[in-house]
This record gives sequence, structure tokens and C-alpha cells, in this order.
Amino acid sequence: MHNPRDPQVLPMRDGVGPSCVVLPSVGSGSMLDFLARRLPVVPREDWMARMAAGEVVDERGDAVTAARPFEPGIRLYYYRSLPSEPNIPFEETVVYRDEHLLVADKPHFMPVIPTGRYLHHTLLVRLKRRLGLAELVPLHRIDRDTAGLVMFSVQRATRGLYQGLFRDRAITKHYEAVAPWREGLAFPREHRSRLEESPQFFRMHEVPGEPNAWTHMERLEVAGDWARYRLSPITGKRHQLRVHMAALGLPLRNDAFYPEVNDPPEGDFSRPLQLLARSLEFTDPRIGEPRRFESGRSLLPLV
Repeated sequence: MHNPRDPQVLPMRDGVGPSCVVLPSVGSGSMLDFLARRLPVVPREDWMARMAAGEVVDERGDAVTAARPFEPGIRLYYYRSLPSEPNIPFEETVVYRDEHLLVADKPHFMPVIPTGRYLHHTLLVRLKRRLGLAELVPLHRIDRDTAGLVMFSVQRATRGLYQGLFRDRAITKHYEAVAPWREGLAFPREHRSRLEESPQFFRMHEVPGEPNAWTHMERLEVAGDWARYRLSPITGKRHQLRVHMAALGLPLRNDAFYPEVNDPPEGDFSRPLQLLARSLEFTDPRIGEPRRFESGRSLLPLV
């Protein structure tokens, strides 16, 4: 049964929580007309079938029928589905879990949240399905191509406390990366620049202007033409570490986006990006005690 007192009035199904769309203040026709226009990636016939199965409901938990008139400002909930999805043959691990926090160790190639062609093979949905945690929400994200630690809020009551760690930059994140070694480039170093979305929407690039991205960089070891680096982002812009290293002429090993796009074919897992979210450190705002978590994964040897 749906819970009309809960704004997310459809229950979690196979790890997938309901998606929500808010109707605008002005409109006409039926609810079906609106959904078919707003979300055309789902065929009209599929919306009709979902409505007939009771899988589209309003914020009160009432079923939305195909003939129901448009209602301004109301929220509609539905299940997202995909006709097919690429399989990701790697497993996540849980590093830590209590009633407030969960820290997972993500493999390469796995998105954190549902996006594009990925739904069930995402870290969030896998964890929700495996652990039965309907309120699980990521507190931050790392790229699909990046492996390592991701921290989640387990319940709404304390979520704001932990979100504040990221908002206030009160959490220390260390990444490990493998990239070329270049003689004459001094480390440790700070790299600051302004990052904006490039004309290729899936990539970022540096542009003139006030810096909005800041990374501390250290070189840990050198072997032949390659080196291992510790990268500590102070800010959290999309692809920040990848763009900053490429800007120094040190693109990360197996990077399919920077400096040039060289995306492998679907199902090719032979060249994982050599970037790992190695550790998270912070003072727990709920209990005032220090916490430190470390990934159990490792990158490829330098040679």
C-alpha cells in the first residue's frame, strides 16, 4: 500500500525509488498528454500501460488515469525503466555502515546514480536493493570511470548534518592517480583555474576568469615514464582532477575524455581510468569524533 503521508508515495521496487515530475502552473489536456510531451523518451502507449497498472500516482497516492485532466502544480510519481541496460560485471563493497552513514567502495565503470543507459547497474540502486535502504542518498558523487569511496546518508533525519560537511568543505578527500612523469615540473603544487562545461556537454574545460576549481597535487613515486600522484580536491567541480592534470600535460592513464575523446566500445573494460578515490576524513558532526575511511582497491602497477 502507498503511504499518503510520505511525499514519495510509491514504494521502492527492486532498489529503484520513484521519479518525480512537477506539473507547471499553466497547462491543458490530460495528465497523459502532459507526460507524453514532457517525457517523450517514454512512448505514449507505455505511459498508458503504466497508468493502467497503477504505476503513476499523484502526491496524495491517488492513481493517475489516462483520462484525468491536467492539474497545475501537482507532483506525479512514477517508476523509471529501461528497455535494456549494459551489464557491469564488477561488485561494490561496503566499507562502513551504521544507522546514519554508509561508505561504499565503488568499482570502475559503475555510475553512482541512475543516468542515461544505467539504472539497476548503478551503485545507489544496487545498494538499495541489496540492503533494503529506501532512504539511501549519496552525499557526493564520483565519475563512472573513477573507482573508490562514496559516502551515503542512510536516513533523512541526519542527512543535513553530513551534507554540511561537503557544503562547508569540512571533509578531506584524497585521490590516487597514475599519469605521465615530466621532468622539471615541481611537486607538491596547487592548481587553480576556472572550469566550465565545454561545447561537448560531457566534458569540462578551463576558461579565463576567477578560479572556481582548486586541487592540491603531490607526486608519490616515479617508475619509468609514469608516476603515481596524490590529488586532493579542495573544490568539487565535475571532472576537476582529470582536467587539471591534463592542463599540466599529464593526462591520467586510460582517460577516455582528456585531452582527446577516445571512448572504448560498450563492454570493453580493459582500460580502467587510473583514478581512485582513496580516502575520506572528517569530524562526524553528530558525535564530534574523527572518522577516516580508506578504499581497499588499487590501481595498476606503474610498469
